[in-house]
Amino acid sequence: MKLTLGHLYPDHLNIYGDRGNILALYQRAAWRGIEMTVKGLGPGDPVDPDEVDILFIGGGQDTQQVKICADLQGVKQKGIVESAASGVVMLGICGGYQLMGHYYKPHDGDKLPGLSLIDAYTVAGSKRFIGNVSIRRPDGSTVVGFENHSGLTYLGEGVAPLGHVLTGYGNNGSDGMEGAVVGNLYGTYLHGSLLPKNPALADEMLLKAIQRRYGTHIALAELPEDTLEIKAHQKALAFKA
Repeated sequence: MKLTLGHLYPDHLNIYGDRGNILALYQRAAWRGIEMTVKGLGPGDPVDPDEVDILFIGGGQDTQQVKICADLQGVKQKGIVESAASGVVMLGICGGYQLMGHYYKPHDGDKLPGLSLIDAYTVAGSKRFIGNVSIRRPDGSTVVGFENHSGLTYLGEGVAPLGHVLTGYGNNGSDGMEGAVVGNLYGTYLHGSLLPKNPALADEMLLKAIQRRYGTHIALAELPEDTLEIKAHQKALAFKA
């Protein structure tokens, strides 16, 4: 089996070590004999929904978001929207998460239009949320990470969060929610990077990508190599914000 991961704006949205999410997906696929190709998609590069199985868009400062916004609304928009509609898995972190919604309004300047893949919007806040985060998902599992953002994201009615905050601030520091999940689309503020110490979440995304490409009868083999990942996850659960 083969998968293609499209890395959106690798030279612009690349802070906080979030490339580790790509490495985690790549390695967890490789351990199972699945070949994954990582394709950088910079300004001017279109997105082919028939080619990609996973899309990743990372975080960046406001200046980087401004730089890529026209390209995101131009050459990339149609392909990304069609990819989302066809079940391509997408993970957006921090700034990437914000641009999956309707818009991000910085302190200075005009609104930056998003892709409206998720019914959400973000405005710049006066306080920066920094620290360790742990959340509980609807199925009772936990996700851990680190946040560093001043954006306040608000989900539309009926949009499910990635989880509810146990430690930290989450989307906006007030409603107790963190991230968003819409079908195969995931948005979150959790850096750290997210997937290496959340192997169950990484495998959830990997399985969805494989089943979209090869059929729902496909299952993922258990990995004995998960011992260190699980220990890291459990250790992070004990961290304070």
